[in-house]
Amino acid sequence: MQEWGNSIKPVIVRGDGFYLIDEHGRRFLDGIASMWCNVWGHGNNEITRAMIRQIQTIQHSTLFGLASAPSSELAEMLIRLAKGMSHVFYSDNGSTAIEVAMKIAVQYWKNRGKEGKTKFISMENGYHGDTIGAMSLGYLPKYFAPYLPLLRRAIKIPSPVCRSSFNDCQDYENLCLEETEAILAKNSSTCCALVMESGAQIAGGVSIYPRCYQKKVEGLCRKYDVLLILDEIATGFGRLGNMLEYMEQKSYPDIVCLGKALTGGYSPLAVTLTTDSVFNSFLGKPTESKQLYHGHTFTGHPIGCAAAIANIRMYEKYELLQKIRQNSAYISRRLREIKHLPIAVNIRSKGLLGGIDLAKTKRPILELGNGVTISSYIAEESLNMGVFLRSLGNTIVIIPPLAIRRRDLKFLLDTIYSLINKIEKSM
Repeated sequence: MQEWGNSIKPVIVRGDGFYLIDEHGRRFLDGIASMWCNVWGHGNNEITRAMIRQIQTIQHSTLFGLASAPSSELAEMLIRLAKGMSHVFYSDNGSTAIEVAMKIAVQYWKNRGKEGKTKFISMENGYHGDTIGAMSLGYLPKYFAPYLPLLRRAIKIPSPVCRSSFNDCQDYENLCLEETEAILAKNSSTCCALVMESGAQIAGGVSIYPRCYQKKVEGLCRKYDVLLILDEIATGFGRLGNMLEYMEQKSYPDIVCLGKALTGGYSPLAVTLTTDSVFNSFLGKPTESKQLYHGHTFTGHPIGCAAAIANIRMYEKYELLQKIRQNSAYISRRLREIKHLPIAVNIRSKGLLGGIDLAKTKRPILELGNGVTISSYIAEESLNMGVFLRSLGNTIVIIPPLAIRRRDLKFLLDTIYSLINKIEKSM
């Protein structure tokens, strides 16, 4: 924080397409999709007009004992999109959607008479948010070590990302599955759910799962009678090239969480979706206390729901998934150029997600010679080059707005190429 406070940051006053504009009129390409959520860029479009209409109609109406037209319409749209899911629970951000999923999972087993199933299993290097329950699932020491006394940490299964010490990545994948099965077998009587990001881990280091791995994990959850909760908050709605990644992976969860791009990045909103089987366990007489006790003031906020409805319609209207896949192929081609840079290692991508690790003599580059951290240097220097970037330590993350134009994507990748060259020369 001291390092961050020693420099003057741009104050953003407006947006124009895929660019952020500060108080001095300087333009910065939004290279991180406004924290991984922006779809269409910034400015006037169908979503902003839908939000204005909703503001003029009714600004907020509670879902406590009532329904609202936008929340009902959006719930129906989501159920049509999300194969296997039958019910929607609204919240306001990804962390809260995860907390809701955790409460549902614990109470599901309690309502079925298995009160001992209260523990969670999650994947190493996973990230699920910054609230207490979410940190407990996605405990990453570099982020959350100060809060360890608050947490009830989950049992960890390995991440299937191939390590350099393994000559055959298939061998490592099989080893991870064997260890995962052993953990499930040992803990099935006390664990309510296994939680993992769907398709890839992002905040934990941009790790893309091997093909079919997620489906195999689902099979193990079924075998050992443990619920599967998938976190698609950052990976859903096209980030990996598919509207809902779990459907492409053919790994059907009991509970799935969505957020970020749900509203195009224009309004806070998240959802936790469940199957009929899970939902029905909460039905009973009032005296049985089977109901889920969770809610907040702005649940199913009409403006956020109106934004999400317009956003989903735009995906089909503008054939966004097709455009994402075309830009994904372009990223893959450009990354082959970056691969030739000596300090760029472990380059990977899927959809509009990519990661480039910076290392020298196999050691991560965490600081430059003047003592400045690599993440601070990337943030400052990219702004000087007209792009807003945030790295994850020594990992440069490629995560642009989903509808980004090709010329802007080219500018982003050109900037990253030049930036890596500068870092190498500065060392």
